[in-house]
Amino acid sequence: MWLNKNPFKKTLQNSLQDGHETNRPANVETDRLTESPIVLAEPAPESEYPSDETIFQAFNELTAPAAPELPDVPLKTIAKTFVKRRPWLLLPLLGLFPAIAWSTMPHSIDRTAGDGNDGTSNVAAVLPLLSLAAPGLPLPNRPLSATPLPKVKPLTVAPTPTLTPVDLSKLTPEQKAQNAKAKAVFESTNAPVDAYIEMHVSIGKGSTIAFASNTALNLTDEKGNKLGNLAATQAHTAQIAGGGITIDGQSFPVNTFIEPEPGGLLYLNNRPYRGKLLLSSDGSTLHAVNYINLRHYLYSVVASEVSASWSPEAIKAQAVAARSYALTYYFKPANSRYHLGSDEYFQVYSGTQREDDRSNRAVDMTSGEYVSYKGGVVESLYAASDDIVAEAFAGRGMSQLGAKSLAEKGYKYDQILANYYPSTKVGKIAKDE
Repeated sequence: MWLNKNPFKKTLQNSLQDGHETNRPANVETDRLTESPIVLAEPAPESEYPSDETIFQAFNELTAPAAPELPDVPLKTIAKTFVKRRPWLLLPLLGLFPAIAWSTMPHSIDRTAGDGNDGTSNVAAVLPLLSLAAPGLPLPNRPLSATPLPKVKPLTVAPTPTLTPVDLSKLTPEQKAQNAKAKAVFESTNAPVDAYIEMHVSIGKGSTIAFASNTALNLTDEKGNKLGNLAATQAHTAQIAGGGITIDGQSFPVNTFIEPEPGGLLYLNNRPYRGKLLLSSDGSTLHAVNYINLRHYLYSVVASEVSASWSPEAIKAQAVAARSYALTYYFKPANSRYHLGSDEYFQVYSGTQREDDRSNRAVDMTSGEYVSYKGGVVESLYAASDDIVAEAFAGRGMSQLGAKSLAEKGYKYDQILANYYPSTKVGKIAKDE
């Protein structure tokens, strides 16, 4: 070893020669701990001393820590530890499983498949995707099958049917009766407020009254008790007899109600009427009173008082004035048996004979409206012209021809009424819900 050629011995020898313990031999040293002499070997020649690089290498080998010995760990354990610490490395492998499963399923390829625009599936476009998803995966030998998508039929819009109006004159009597009955039921369920007010209008009187109906007639007393029936489309005669009346020779109470089937009409003096008929005897005269709702009553009055060809605003003014006039007698009847009469002395009421759709529309559009003064109902008098109004009512009333002229000038019906009935406004009856 190079330790036998230790260069530090020369330094020590030089120091001894400089005067330290010069009485000792040159090759003898003393152990400082035991004070025993140590005989030193003869110094080697300087040429045999190691180089600085050799000394530095030997120093590093002596001072470097020894490498620990690794335990003998199985390769399987090392692999598991590696995977647990780096789980993201498994993600590429997950894409292989669907491709392997899909490749093991039976398929067939339609070599003539289209591009998908005609409802077919383009399987050829799928194969490159499969090869990209699983590189190197062999394609199955079994043919792939592609189910074609059903072709969607274009939507067709049915043409709007053409409505043909029904010619009522060509209906059979049975069809007319059914139509009238259905119309009556519809009107009763969709009726405006006027339909809830029942007017009692005198339409005839005398010792004998003849009447008929296009439907069977039901007879009841004042309490609604049924008294009998009368045949349809036959003339029937009522007369005063003792303390009551007779109909076709059969006795009935002094006050007997005659009502047709729903939608049926009563005929009295060759005029058709809606509603029901009261035959009432005062001992000397037999009275015929029509029980009719205010709506149907005004249908007849407005069409009887003015022409349906007039301006709608003039007809509306007439409808409001006629309603207001009728309501004054509804609250203050002219007679204990009826509210008012049917002639010119009151308002002309002629049943359904003069009704017109245009005037009926004006009645419905002003349903419940009346001429009001400080919350009360005004007896809205009217006559044909200004001269008659001035003569009969001292100028307090509406001129029907004047209303027509104002409507033609652009006046609205409420403006026409305000012109002829100063300080008033249009009120309205509210229906209880």
